[in-house]
Amino acid sequence: MAFTAPPRPSLFPPAVWTGVLVGTALLALLPILNLTFADGSALHVSSFTIALLGKFMCFAIAALALDLVWGYTGILSLGHGLFFALGGYAHGMYLMRAIGRDGVYQSDLPDFMVFLDWKAYPWYWSFTDQFWYCMLLVVLVPGILAFVFGFFAFRSRIKGVYFSIITQALTFAAMLLFFRNNTGFGGNNGFTDFKRILGFTITAPQTKAVLYLVTLATLLGALLLARSITQSKLGRVLTGIRDAESRLMFVGYDPLWFKLFVWTLSAVLCGIAGALYVPQVGIINPSEMSPANSIEMVIWVATGGRGTLIGPIVGAGVVNGLKTWFTSVLPQYWLFALGAIFVLVTLFLPQGIAGLVRKLWAKRAAPRAVADPATGGAS
Repeated sequence: MAFTAPPRPSLFPPAVWTGVLVGTALLALLPILNLTFADGSALHVSSFTIALLGKFMCFAIAALALDLVWGYTGILSLGHGLFFALGGYAHGMYLMRAIGRDGVYQSDLPDFMVFLDWKAYPWYWSFTDQFWYCMLLVVLVPGILAFVFGFFAFRSRIKGVYFSIITQALTFAAMLLFFRNNTGFGGNNGFTDFKRILGFTITAPQTKAVLYLVTLATLLGALLLARSITQSKLGRVLTGIRDAESRLMFVGYDPLWFKLFVWTLSAVLCGIAGALYVPQVGIINPSEMSPANSIEMVIWVATGGRGTLIGPIVGAGVVNGLKTWFTSVLPQYWLFALGAIFVLVTLFLPQGIAGLVRKLWAKRAAPRAVADPATGGAS
């Protein structure tokens, strides 16, 4: 007996997806305005804005990745910050090696290795002077870790709050490991003071514009990939796992491989987001693995609306926009504000911003479906 379900309707009307394309075009225009118009012009977009929006888009990719496993498959992860940081570290080492002899100690080794009296790169950093190899690590390291961890966790049928706690413990353990100076990850300071990427000055406006556009293209590609998955038969199986895993097993499906696929894909997307984040922000350190960061990702998804794809992207932008403003005005109260956001969303917007938009859209469309006096049906 095969498990079949009716086609999953789109969560948003076509006008919303048209708005996504228009918004993408407008975002793509911003770096052009930054490079074309001088500072002081009404059309000039500051380099700070470009860097800030680029960072927000990296967070949006991570939120979208988390939505695939939490919103559509019902797997709440409190450890996605680990995958984000691993992608960042893989790219960060390439950027460190690209510094060459321009560091403080004018050595072929990064400054932190010279300071700790390292004589050579450890084996796991071999070939990281090659960009293509580091990009391979960005995908493989989070993907393999997620696959191995997920295989044993899902095979043991660990789920719910127990799975969430284990992912958080894994992330915390990795953070403690990366904080150690003798592990070759830069200790407390991590990797920073980058100079070049692929031979181009990393702080040049043109380089930042390219990084911004690559991030935007990656976000759009990730959104289209996630939509194609969630609208397919695979997506219906994933939602079946979320809503009625026992029934799904009863009709002949093994949830293990479906969970493992979406879990690994989500980790890879997070790793890519971390790799794009590092050159735009200019630093990667173990604090990116802190449990608080992973919990904050959950708040992005909840605020935007889990299980909607577009919602988590909006949620990441809204929450991080508030964070940027709050930490510049009242930095000591940001964590209280973040907690208040989560509580208020849970109480008054359980479906997030996306749910509110759908309700408003439904109210707007309702008056159109009035009874036709000639036929007695809806016109």
